[in-house]
Amino acid sequence: MDTTIIYGKNAIIEALEKCDREFNKILISNSARADVKIEQIKKLAKKNGVIFQFVAKEKLNALEPEGKHQGVIAQVAPIKYIELEDFIAQQKGKLSSVVILDGVEDSHNVGAIIRSCVCAGIKGIILPSRRGVLINSTVEKTSAGAINHISIIKTNSLVNTIQKLKENDYWVIASDHHAEQNHYEIDYTDINFALIMGAEHAGISKSLLKLADFKVKIPMLTNFNSLNVSNATAIILFEYVSQLCKKNKRKEKNE
Repeated sequence: MDTTIIYGKNAIIEALEKCDREFNKILISNSARADVKIEQIKKLAKKNGVIFQFVAKEKLNALEPEGKHQGVIAQVAPIKYIELEDFIAQQKGKLSSVVILDGVEDSHNVGAIIRSCVCAGIKGIILPSRRGVLINSTVEKTSAGAINHISIIKTNSLVNTIQKLKENDYWVIASDHHAEQNHYEIDYTDINFALIMGAEHAGISKSLLKLADFKVKIPMLTNFNSLNVSNATAIILFEYVSQLCKKNKRKEKNE
């Protein structure tokens, strides 16, 4: 099978627990300290019939030269992307949300954004197939395994994707520091929404901004540059979470 690698204890544990990826084998450094997470990896591997073996640390370093593997690397089948049409069909009849990344180029940012999306209950994340980062080992590590808990859609055209979402009752929200409206002025709780976040330096492309139903900014008290895209995404998503929690609390109070 075609393989990629997952490295880092949490990412490997999540993949083993989710159990929807085909594993080739797990390599554990023979000099790694036998901690709780290493033991958990071994236990889950045995449960799922996954081969694990102890190897020299140098072998792991050759696979992950930056040395961030934490003493363990798994060889697995690449992540499975979902088709947009299938995602829309799965979400029919319930409120849904997606985050669209327009040209985000830093794998650490993509991984952190996916982690925030899962924590905030976002249903899907959409990545362009040619401009920006797709799922790789760094994304998996940074997401701490969150990629196993969200639908990931890869698309050849973000414009066509957004138009398709709009046809299926999604409101499109673009994060733009030139916007007049603040991010907390939108009621996210009663709509299907697609939040567009732009590239680290270029922001959102003009073609996508034209398709947005709302443009929002995060207010800041100084003129210092701008927020990192992963931080900005988290701020907006947890405004949605805050609104949802308050709404549910009011509902419980009235019942």
